[in-house]
Amino acid sequence: MTLTQVSFSDLPGWQDDRVIEAFPALSKSCQRYVRWPDDKGVGPDSLAGTAADWKVVCNSLTGFMERSENHKDFGIWLEENFTPYQVKNNENQEGLFTGYYEAELKGSLVPDETYKYPLYDVPKDLITVRLSDFDEKLKGTTLVGQLKNNRLVPYHERTEIESGALNDQGLEVIWSDDPVDVFFLHVQGSGRVKLPDGEVVRVGYAGNNGHKFYAIGRALIDEEIIPRDKVSMQAIRTWLRENPERANEIMQRNKRFIFFREIKGEGPIGAMGIALTPARSLAVDPRHMPLGVPLWLDTTWPGTQKPLQRLMVAQDTGSAIRGPVRGDFFWGPGEPALAQAGKMKQKGRYYLLLPKILAKTLAQNDQVSG
Repeated sequence: MTLTQVSFSDLPGWQDDRVIEAFPALSKSCQRYVRWPDDKGVGPDSLAGTAADWKVVCNSLTGFMERSENHKDFGIWLEENFTPYQVKNNENQEGLFTGYYEAELKGSLVPDETYKYPLYDVPKDLITVRLSDFDEKLKGTTLVGQLKNNRLVPYHERTEIESGALNDQGLEVIWSDDPVDVFFLHVQGSGRVKLPDGEVVRVGYAGNNGHKFYAIGRALIDEEIIPRDKVSMQAIRTWLRENPERANEIMQRNKRFIFFREIKGEGPIGAMGIALTPARSLAVDPRHMPLGVPLWLDTTWPGTQKPLQRLMVAQDTGSAIRGPVRGDFFWGPGEPALAQAGKMKQKGRYYLLLPKILAKTLAQNDQVSG
């Protein structure tokens, strides 16, 4: 990954965005940073400095909101406190930008003939191993499995779990009425479940079974069930519901299984442990990009060539989000968000906004080009 310093006037559409709408997201990042030790690095190899550097910026942000009567001045504050850097994958400035949403399901706290598809909490016998604890060269690599005869072996895959591998362990968090909705919740990682009395329970990602994610859209394309140019989350969901005799077999090709926990208060919760902000939070690859920092996104609206240029904050990750220039746009909850997320597969680029106090250090360390 390479960073090239640019000016705010180089950011496509900078003057047209309501940047103040990203303030809640950036403020939540600051709430996380202020809890970190001063010397804790932000991003891979402390690319975005230290927590101490961000505490300076975050204190300024708090002061700005207390004294400013005109929130349009937020753009000026950003220009005074940050320097933008274009992110490239070697010399390639373009990458893929997809979308995700917070799923909505119907459910119940008790099972019956209607609500019979459970969401499970993390099993007690599931073991997660960070290989960096054994070898620093393996940083970022994690193994998930279970012990059998004193050996770590792969955990149950989706088919085994859905066939009863976790029965009678008291792991059920909630039950849903639709296996397709449950599957899409596994793909999205978080959602809201509406109970029969109207109460809404929010659930979020708690862990996974360690198996590799498989995009079932690939199978539907390869078997010429849905044309490549027609594949979207909506199209896949419609086909699964219209073909129940094959739906289960197709869904079980994705061996990855997600475990959930109930979330109290705001949500969904991203990789930083804070609530995401619809249309302003972006999932990135933390192996390349720092979490919590603002980004300027330059892409297009889902399924169109209309520019989508706005201030975002990197606050989440995803198993399919890999690479220096790669993002997943969080659209929010429900069907309107699905309508955008389901068809988003756009080319684009982004710019990393870093505190001005880091500019000299970055240049001295040859981390950026001018």
